[in-house]
Amino acid sequence: MGTSCCASSPTAHGINPCHCGASHTQSAFRRIEADLTRRQFLGGAAAVLGMFAGFGLAPHPLGAQTPGRPLLLTRLRLFDGETLRMRDDVNILIEGDRIVALPLLDQRPENAQVIDCGGRAVIPGLIDAHWHSTLAGVSQMAAMTADVGFLHLMAGREAGSTLMRGFTTVRDVGGPAFGLKMAIDRGVVTGPRIFPSGAMISQTSGHGDFRQIHELPRMPGTPAGQMETNGVAAIADGVDEVLRRTREQLMKGASQIKIMAGGGVSSLYDPLDATQYLEEEMRAAVRAAEDWGTYVCAHVYTPKGIQRAIRSGVRSIEHGQLADEDTVRMMSDEGVWWSIQPFLADEDANPQSDPASQAKQRQVAEGTVRAFELGRRHGVPMAFGTDILFSAEGGASQGRQLAKLARFMSPLEALYMATGAAGKLLGLSGARAPYAGRLGAITEGALADLLVVDGDPETDLDWLDEPAGSLRLIMKGGTVVKDSLPR
Repeated sequence: MGTSCCASSPTAHGINPCHCGASHTQSAFRRIEADLTRRQFLGGAAAVLGMFAGFGLAPHPLGAQTPGRPLLLTRLRLFDGETLRMRDDVNILIEGDRIVALPLLDQRPENAQVIDCGGRAVIPGLIDAHWHSTLAGVSQMAAMTADVGFLHLMAGREAGSTLMRGFTTVRDVGGPAFGLKMAIDRGVVTGPRIFPSGAMISQTSGHGDFRQIHELPRMPGTPAGQMETNGVAAIADGVDEVLRRTREQLMKGASQIKIMAGGGVSSLYDPLDATQYLEEEMRAAVRAAEDWGTYVCAHVYTPKGIQRAIRSGVRSIEHGQLADEDTVRMMSDEGVWWSIQPFLADEDANPQSDPASQAKQRQVAEGTVRAFELGRRHGVPMAFGTDILFSAEGGASQGRQLAKLARFMSPLEALYMATGAAGKLLGLSGARAPYAGRLGAITEGALADLLVVDGDPETDLDWLDEPAGSLRLIMKGGTVVKDSLPR
C-alpha cells in the first residue's frame, strides 16, 4: 500500500491527476494499515461490531437478569400461545434465557427482580413462518443487481426493525440469510432468531429462475447468475442436481429446505398454474432432507402442484391459495402444514409493475378467503407468514398483516397461528433446529421470548399495527431489548 497504485503520468500542463503518491494519501494508507493490524490483533469480533454500529445495526439490549437472580413478571394477563384464553392467576419466572415456571400469585420468589406489567397482556414473541430476510427491504431490481454487501447491510437494518415489531423468530424460506443469522446469534446485529432455508431450489423456468430470456441457453460452462451466486436461488434439473443443491444448503446450515413446486406471482416467465418439478425430483430433495433429520417446504398454489408435493413427502405448503376442497382434505389427512399468508391485493400487497404479475396477484387474492375457510373446516394445521418482498416500506405492515387474520377467525386463534402453531411448525426441523428450546409458547422450559402489550388480544389485534406504541416490552432469550413500561 505504501507505493503508488497508479502509473499515470503528468498531463501536458504538468498536472498529475493521480494522488496515490501524495503525502496526504500515503498518510491515510498508513492509518488504514495500522487500523487493520489493530483489528486483526483484537480478533476481529470487536471490529465487526464497531463497523455495524456505524450503520445503526449494533445491538442495544436494555437489560437482563442480575447474575444469580431470576426475573419475575407480575400483574399481567397471559396468553400462553397454547390455550385460546387469557389468564390472570399467574406470574412468569425467568432464569437465564428460559421460562422456568408460571408461579401462582402467592408464590413469589423472594430474591427475584420484578417487572410490573401493570395489568397488561403478555404474549409469546411472534413468529413469521414465511419471511425473506435479504429480500424484504429492497426493490426487486436491487435484489437482482445490487452489490451483495449492500443487500446484507439492508437485511441487517430490516432485522432490527423486525424484532422491534415483536417478531422474535422468523423462518427464512429463501435467500442468503446464514451470515445474518450468525451475526444476530453472536450479538453483532440486533434481530430475530432465524430458521434459514438458504437458496430456493428451482427447476429451469421455475419460480426461482430469475434469469432473463437473453441469458438462455445455459451451457455446461455458463457461469451462475447473480441471484444464484448470491445464494438467493439454486437452479437444479434432474434428481442428481436436486440432490446436490439440497445437500449444499444443508451443508451451509439450512434448518429446512425450500423447493419451488409451482408458478409464482413475482416471476415473469412461469405461469401461475404451472406445475414444477417431477415427483422423483421432489422426492430427491425430501430424502436428502430426511437423511439430515429435517423436512422440505414447497412454494405452490394449485391443487395439482400441492397434491404432487404431498405425494413426494413435502411437509409444509407455502401459500396454496388456489387449493380445492379435495386437496385441502388431502393436506388434513396427511398432517401437512399450511403456511398461509393474507394475500388480499390490498395496500399491503407486494409491489408489482408487470401487468401479468398484477393479474396473477388478483387471482391469488380471490382464493385467499376460501383457503382460510377450507383450512379451518378440515382442520389443517396452519401457521402465519407474510412473504413480504421487494419493498423498503413493506416490512412496516408485518404486524398489520397478522391483525388481518382476525377477519377469518377470533383474535386469539389468529394470534395462535403466529405463536404456538408456528412454533410447532418450526419443530419439524428436529435436530437441525438452530435453537434448543421451545418457541411460540410461554410455558415451563420454553425460551424466554415474550411481549408486554397495550391492547386486548381477546377483542382485536389492531394494536399490532402500531408496535412502537403498543409493544411496551420486548424480550428475546431473557434479554430485554425494548422497555417503555411506566415506572
